[in-house]
Amino acid sequence: MENTLGLEIIEVVEQAAIASAKWMGKGEKNTADQVAVEAMRERMNKIYMRGRIVIGEGERDDAPMLYIGEEVGICTQPDAKSFCNPDELVEIDIAVDPCEGTNLVAYGQPGSMAVLAISEKGGLFAAPDFYMKKLAAPPAAKGKVDINKSATENLKILSEALDRGIDELVIVVMKRDRHNDLIKEIRDAGARVQLISDGDVGAAISCGFAGTNIHALMGIGAAPEGVISAAAMRALGGHFQGQLIYDPAVVKTGLIGESKQANLDRLSSMGITDPDKVYDAHELASGKDVLFAGCGITSGNLMQGVRFFKGGARTHSLVISTQSNTARFVDTIHLHDQPKVVQLH
Repeated sequence: MENTLGLEIIEVVEQAAIASAKWMGKGEKNTADQVAVEAMRERMNKIYMRGRIVIGEGERDDAPMLYIGEEVGICTQPDAKSFCNPDELVEIDIAVDPCEGTNLVAYGQPGSMAVLAISEKGGLFAAPDFYMKKLAAPPAAKGKVDINKSATENLKILSEALDRGIDELVIVVMKRDRHNDLIKEIRDAGARVQLISDGDVGAAISCGFAGTNIHALMGIGAAPEGVISAAAMRALGGHFQGQLIYDPAVVKTGLIGESKQANLDRLSSMGITDPDKVYDAHELASGKDVLFAGCGITSGNLMQGVRFFKGGARTHSLVISTQSNTARFVDTIHLHDQPKVVQLH
């Protein structure tokens, strides 16, 4: 899968990032997202693959592009049989977030990315559009920290696993009212808190790399992004756990369905019989081969944002693979509108 799709998957996130970056700082988060979706979909439909969106922009009626269940790839097009044999291709599932951190793009803030994860069919957890309690930590703490333990307990475990004082630990938390108690507990324990307004995928992945000065992600964020984070962290050997949150009273935003019972009913209809189950990275991204790709839209801890120059753009991307056990940073120059060479006769 990596050999067949690796480079093209990078180009998918690059094109989405470039399209979105053109709207950086303009205060138009919906437009920044829309153009990223369109660019991502256009590039994916040029790839010789049979892809299915399992995590996307929403259901068919809510999102005209990259909706959940949509088939993508050149061999899923109506005239596919005229130039390829779809039956010869491996079916893959795709989780996408064309503009992870739309507000970050709109207001010119750091940390937004175009991201996706792919695996063979059935290899990615089809997370509902709910929230998820998350815990990400470096490989040295894998299996030692636990989402069921208190933040104070996990900080002590992190301190021992990483061989550094609690006061040296930096914990990323989304700046939300629901996290006020969590933030206070982390600070009372002696650790430092880095608050982010959006975009917890980048924060989770940063835990998998030494030298980022991010030692854990704690708190509640969107469930679909949790699956994408889990795919990357599985390949990096880092720790990731997620637990679905279905109670609106916990989230405190009012953006999680009609009621707690309605959400429980929806989970049941999806075949999720244990709504309180804690998932690890291997359960959220269970495929034999899992590939993550991301491209910076605005600069963050891992990647630089898109930089435009006359006639082109420069992007910084990251592709992580369980197949080759690698994390590759890709620095690409995209040349646009180059003058044609005049042929002399």
